[in-house]
Amino acid sequence: MRYLTIVRHAKAVPISPGGRDIDRELAERGRDQCAALRLWASDSTSLGSYGPTTALVSSAARTRQTFTLAFEGTPFVAHHEFSSLIYNGVRDVSAEDVLIDLAAVDPVTTSLLVVAHNPTVLELVLGLARRAPKDFRDGRYPLAGAFVLALPDDRPVGLAHYDVVDRFVP
Repeated sequence: MRYLTIVRHAKAVPISPGGRDIDRELAERGRDQCAALRLWASDSTSLGSYGPTTALVSSAARTRQTFTLAFEGTPFVAHHEFSSLIYNGVRDVSAEDVLIDLAAVDPVTTSLLVVAHNPTVLELVLGLARRAPKDFRDGRYPLAGAFVLALPDDRPVGLAHYDVVDRFVP
């Protein structure tokens, strides 16, 4: 069995006057959320049990920081790629767009990790999950939330329905 872990970036600072959305960094609360994720990712009886992963990370500062602080250097991640194609500050990025990028980096030998933005991560989980997690009843994806879906180990990730097997929300 392989797994797909979908993570929304941690809490970021608001955009500064004259600033660019892609440059927004994590707030102190976001750094704390990453510390909790890192503990889980480093624990082989917790989130770490769903690795090792190949990670696809949006190129925005807040997603790169979420990845670096929460996952980089842990046994949970074997390889990672940063992608400007899944940053939705310039254009609308659909769940299908993320799946296309994931398929391009999916070795079909490791689990997968995506660190991206709302509403894309919400659309991705709702489109792939057999049953929507109760966390999404209000139509929101929790900041720094990690939801784990079980994938067949012999096929690339794609448009199909998968079971949500775990969740980690700091």
